[in-house]
Amino acid sequence: MKFSVSLYSFFSALRAGEITLLECVDKAKEMGFDAIEAVDFVMGCPPEEMPEMAKKIKKRADQNGLEISSFAVGADLLNGQDGSGDSQKEIARVKSMVDIAAILGAPRMRHDITMGQKGSPKSYAALVPQLAELVREIADYAQSKGILTMTENHGFFSQDSERVELLYNTVSHPNFALLCDIGNFTCADENPATAVARVAPYVKYVHAKDFIIKSYYDNDPGEGAFQTRAGNYLRGTIIGHGNVPVKQCLHILKKAGYDDTIAIEFEGMEPALTAIRVGLANLKKYWAEA
Repeated sequence: MKFSVSLYSFFSALRAGEITLLECVDKAKEMGFDAIEAVDFVMGCPPEEMPEMAKKIKKRADQNGLEISSFAVGADLLNGQDGSGDSQKEIARVKSMVDIAAILGAPRMRHDITMGQKGSPKSYAALVPQLAELVREIADYAQSKGILTMTENHGFFSQDSERVELLYNTVSHPNFALLCDIGNFTCADENPATAVARVAPYVKYVHAKDFIIKSYYDNDPGEGAFQTRAGNYLRGTIIGHGNVPVKQCLHILKKAGYDDTIAIEFEGMEPALTAIRVGLANLKKYWAEA
């Protein structure tokens, strides 16, 4: 098993000027990670500057003896990130991100699917045939670069285990897999353990994440929290400090034969460096016990 950390986990410290992006790579090594995960918006530069930034991240990772476990990219294949509704323009942009993944030396790239078709009442299942065709086009291109493409249970619309399972099986492409974020199923008000058990056979990469979960009928926790699809409250926290059954999810993945890479993705209010350090210690402990 290899342990990675998403550079997104450092985002609050980066935004506060407490650390630079390249120093995050050094810190990951110091904390005991085997790899880092690059993230498009965390790179902090316009698209035309991303190739050079990718080279710098790759060089720093190499100097620290760290792998680049994956590259995470935002996307909306139906609406486009610019909201134009031009799917082919968005496909071209995502393909350009595959080129960045190649510069990074990342073996995998996760891209979002869609937030739902604007102005349309179509269900997820009704849109899957169209989505699958677009996903295959990206997977084909990435395969020529030796990079596996993945979708994550992410973004509310493409979040439930049944939905991502349906998409995966409809795409049915040898270069397309699932990234399982064990915490994100709660955004769709789904039991993480039940959801992980459903998707475990298709998983090629894992995000470890924890949330403090409160019912809609509890007091609104205010700043730092957001609402699930059904109106419950979530706040990101240190792995092991929340309500996500992290160790149970790891047990399910281990039982299914998963033994590749798990990346911490922290998005809580606690100081990032402390949260990542404590989260890694807990994650390693839970994996050993699972």
